[in-house]
Amino acid sequence: MVIDKKQIDSSNENHLAQHRQRLQFLKNEISDADTVIEKLSQFQIAIPSWALGTGGTRFGRFPGGGEPRSLEEKIEDVGLLHRLNRSSGAISLHIPWDIPKDGNAIRELAAQHGLRFDAMNSNTFQDQPGQPLSYKFGSMQHTDPAVRRQAIEHNLEVIQHGIALGSKSITVWLSDGSCFPGQLNFRKAFQNTLESLREVYKALPSDWKMFVEYKAFEPNFYSMTVGDWGQSLLYSSKLGERAFTLVDLGHHLPNANIEQIVALLLMEGKLGGFHFNDSKFGDDDLTVGSVKPYQLFLIFNELIEGMDARGMNHASDLGWMIDASHNVKDPLEDLLQSVEAIKIAYAQALLVDRKKLAEAQEKNDTVQAQEILQAAFRTDVRALVAEARLKTGGALNPIDLFRKANVRQHLIKARGSKTFSTGL
Repeated sequence: MVIDKKQIDSSNENHLAQHRQRLQFLKNEISDADTVIEKLSQFQIAIPSWALGTGGTRFGRFPGGGEPRSLEEKIEDVGLLHRLNRSSGAISLHIPWDIPKDGNAIRELAAQHGLRFDAMNSNTFQDQPGQPLSYKFGSMQHTDPAVRRQAIEHNLEVIQHGIALGSKSITVWLSDGSCFPGQLNFRKAFQNTLESLREVYKALPSDWKMFVEYKAFEPNFYSMTVGDWGQSLLYSSKLGERAFTLVDLGHHLPNANIEQIVALLLMEGKLGGFHFNDSKFGDDDLTVGSVKPYQLFLIFNELIEGMDARGMNHASDLGWMIDASHNVKDPLEDLLQSVEAIKIAYAQALLVDRKKLAEAQEKNDTVQAQEILQAAFRTDVRALVAEARLKTGGALNPIDLFRKANVRQHLIKARGSKTFSTGL
């Protein structure tokens, strides 16, 4: 399914008058609106290959039809998203779900859609068909050296696939942990995991990064061997300067202060990037910004302050990726909404008066500090985000065009109504 420039231009004509009115109102209120628009134009969020199909739960999966049946079709779907929003210019693959049969051909196909390959993701949280040893009791933490070696070799394979595709990073998320007291020796599990990660780290090309992802619970509920940002920071600090912590917004205990975590990791130079999603209870993997938009804004507020303090490039010095998946929405519409929410939070955070906020903080003026933050958060910046899309050739209203072009119906016709995308 291809949406061409003519369709985008025609759709934009229907929204242009109202957009210009809203944009002019904002420009009258915001002195540096053009600077914000330029930064938004440069900001890209990677799309995970596994989010292009309907997500699953412990109880069932309800595919909506037209799901991508191959890596090639996944790339086509991300290319479609990128044509609509001009902000999804990268795809993140999960191995072995997305093993390319021909790396050069896949890389060429992605380039045709204006895409690059973001972080590669390994999988030692599932047993694969034909796998000789099981990860039932962990992978890199396992008491059996042969199981640890199997997990290491898998990650080395992932790196090789990434090199072929032009990726520059690997994300390692481990489900390792324990379900009952006494099941695991915590110290030995940590040491086994660290030694295993060191084997993978040593194999990284010199221009690659390793992201160590953490999670507070699930699938193990008594302990996780990489259970929080402190443990991840320990691993990445011991591994070396090209190892970093990756923050998934759903991988915390309830009410965790994620913005403070982000600020401290940035201060230490150990924040690698993000998996964006939203949640009400735990790792719900809901659409970004659908439940806690203020928290998302506060995270970006700390990101901008911390990145600017270190002279970092907002667009390229951290990894930005969505990690969301569920049963009830069209996956492509969900991803369009998530990208929009991220861009909105970023734009709002760019509006924060940093000088006045710093002055209020130094004076312990709590009321004024809150007023400054909430003034930015309550600003409707959607016209700035839309203008950034327009300037880069995207659609003013991506979801409206997606629906009017009957994209999902075309995909069902081409791929069938009972297709299942690889992944969870």
